[in-house]
Amino acid sequence: MGSMWWLILIALGMGLAGLGAFLWSLRNGQYDDLDGAAQRVLLEEDPSDDGQARPER
Repeated sequence: MGSMWWLILIALGMGLAGLGAFLWSLRNGQYDDLDGAAQRVLLEEDPSDDGQARPER
């Protein structure tokens, strides 16, 4: 029975740590631009492209 109290305390501590991490990520803007991240995945850009226009062939 004594070990059950330790497990409850550990579970509550882990829950508070998770809540703290979530609130920290909200405060630091991790969820501000969800659509932009989804669009960047779909863009077909050459990783070696430096933003300059390519010459016509």
